Amino acid sequence: MSKDKKLVISLLIVVMLMAITPIFVLKDAEFGGSDDAGSVMIESIQEGYEPWFTPVLENAIGGELPGEVESLFFCLQTAIGVGVLAFCMGRMYERKKLGKEEEDL
Repeated sequence: MSKDKKLVISLLIVVMLMAITPIFVLKDAEFGGSDDAGSVMIESIQEGYEPWFTPVLENAIGGELPGEVESLFFCLQTAIGVGVLAFCMGRMYERKKLGKEEEDL
């Protein structure tokens, strides 16, 4: 096995351990969103706190979005961002590659 392959495999193992370890180490921990944690902290500091506004989609449908839909929107947002970033990086790579080819001529 080549040196690069060993490095990639070892890095993948480290990343998997970093992702899985908190599940076993923090058995009683609650993994909640930062929005919920922020509102709970504000409520503990100032009683009767009223938010300034509500999310646009919650107003449109007349209630809170289910967690699965929120996760879907987050994943879609991430996928679009990664797609745009990958497209831009690909364009820069091809531009650099074409520039080298023109220099060789």
